[in-house]
Amino acid sequence: MPSVIDNINQRYKKSAVVDVRSGDTVRVHQKIREGNKERVQIFQGLVIRTDQKGSHTSRITVRRISSGVGVEKSFLMHSPLIVKVEVTKRSKVRRNYLSYMRTRTGKSARRAGVDFDSDSVNSVHDAAAEAEEAKLKEEAAKEAAAKAEAKAAEDAANEAKVQAALASHEAAADSDESAK
Repeated sequence: MPSVIDNINQRYKKSAVVDVRSGDTVRVHQKIREGNKERVQIFQGLVIRTDQKGSHTSRITVRRISSGVGVEKSFLMHSPLIVKVEVTKRSKVRRNYLSYMRTRTGKSARRAGVDFDSDSVNSVHDAAAEAEEAKLKEEAAKEAAAKAEAKAAEDAANEAKVQAALASHEAAADSDESAK
């Protein structure tokens, strides 16, 4: 009989996540909120650690070199902020925690690649995540349409003001000519 804690954990788990292993090169699509705007940022790098794979707190640590500086980010796989995880390359490694990769650069950081079916690995359909992504695109389209409509209304109002000013100038010029 599942406990209350297990029921709560299951409620917050995604229905399906990509099978990510240490040594994989992944692209993580993460939602970023800046004020009232929301965008998707992509972080691509090497998975140097995977933790608690079967749990709702499963986590991967991804490392990449950015401007000559090593950057590591940890991602909770079941987080609602993670839109998508794509495995771009799979490598042969014998460990779960690749801490030795921190000291390696250049040719010494190479790993032996393994052939894998990227379509079957990356084809995880999470209906809720896809609906959320579609909703974000729809909101962005509505916002763009509203801005375009507001801009058109503003341009029409400005054009009407210009026409009214020209008409008043012409009327003033006609009255000046008739007064002479």
